Amino acid sequence: MLMKSQTNALTLLLLCPGIEEAKKRDHRNVGVQQELFFFHHLSPGSAFFLPHGGRIYHALIELMREKYWEYEYEEVVSPNIYNFDLWKTSGHAEHYRENMFSFDVEKQEYGLKPMNCPGHCVMFGSRVRSYRELPLRLADFGVLHRNEYSGALSGLTRVRRFVQDDAHIFCRPDQVMGEVTSFLKMLNEVYAIFGLDYTMALSTRPEGYLGELELWNKAEAALEEALNSTGREWVTNPGDGAFYGPKIDITVYDALRRKFQCATVQLDFQLPIRFDLTYATEGTGGQSERPVIVHRAVLGSVERMMAILTEHFAGKWPLWLSPRQVMIVPISERSFEYAQQIRKELRSAKLFVDCDVSDRKMQKKVREAQLAQYNYILVVGEQERAEGTVNVRTRDNVVHGMHQLEDVKRLIAQERDSRSLTSVFGEQQQDPAADS
Repeated sequence: MLMKSQTNALTLLLLCPGIEEAKKRDHRNVGVQQELFFFHHLSPGSAFFLPHGGRIYHALIELMREKYWEYEYEEVVSPNIYNFDLWKTSGHAEHYRENMFSFDVEKQEYGLKPMNCPGHCVMFGSRVRSYRELPLRLADFGVLHRNEYSGALSGLTRVRRFVQDDAHIFCRPDQVMGEVTSFLKMLNEVYAIFGLDYTMALSTRPEGYLGELELWNKAEAALEEALNSTGREWVTNPGDGAFYGPKIDITVYDALRRKFQCATVQLDFQLPIRFDLTYATEGTGGQSERPVIVHRAVLGSVERMMAILTEHFAGKWPLWLSPRQVMIVPISERSFEYAQQIRKELRSAKLFVDCDVSDRKMQKKVREAQLAQYNYILVVGEQERAEGTVNVRTRDNVVHGMHQLEDVKRLIAQERDSRSLTSVFGEQQQDPAADS
């Protein structure tokens, strides 16, 4: 029989491979190794995204912009700084002040926004609204700031400055189910692109809820119907909803089956009351009703999702997210001019392309490009120049042989545009190339 100390040691030994793998994937290490981002004591909790990190960051935002167009959201731009009267109206001054950055301007208190919803309420209330305008879907990539304790800051997962794929849907009560169903469909499409698995839970009315019981019951029934429409399993978290409305919590799992909460969809009955938001109802009686606000996000914060994806892919980015897509390796100086022509041609397709014109041996250049996680390494010499071809290799050390440059350009662009998780050359693999 094993002693307790032996059992603990054995458990630790069994866990070591997972621990070591997690260390290798740690986004803080990969971020430095791949020159994606860094942090500095002059701005704690605020990431400095370097050019290659910026490429990933903007690719994530561009994905969401495409989804916004498809699902008919309107992107807006709202202020970063508000007089504290706004936060008193929204309730943040009373319940969230310690997490906000505040300062005086001309003897009045102002605050950096920690979230976009109050500003969107100001937008909705800026003029008379009609039922015909609903649902009104306002999306915002505005910069947010939250005053996290310095000891709680952790890489990109816990920061003070961040951006969310934040949107608020102003709708009628009878539109809630349709809007939440549409959001869950969008969520599923985006997470499928990433190859991320997720689970969902309905968080229902807490003890200290605000509002009418009938409205809560209808809202929870709408969320249940939306969840059932997905065909996925879901669970209930009784009493775990916010005091201002029920919500659906989404938990995402990475390649190591670690779980994170990123996406959210939450109903809000209270902000419309606080901001006195109304819309004119159908008919000639001049009556008005309050909208329901649906708070929703797919990525959560872009920073946090980038951290999760860095560790999910272990820094081996799929082409569409990769900041280093193609490396051109000329065999000798005589091929430098042709290599530069190829670079120019591939850049015309908006691919991220570099060219290694150092005096190192070809094998060394290829190996360095593989370690730097370039998706494709194109080796060129005199034969390739004469025939208008390139010799294709991938970062997994597989040689795919000579192909016409135009074909390679078309195929790689197609792989990027389809946001594929696998190489377009995957079905044509030959024997692995030698490392030497």
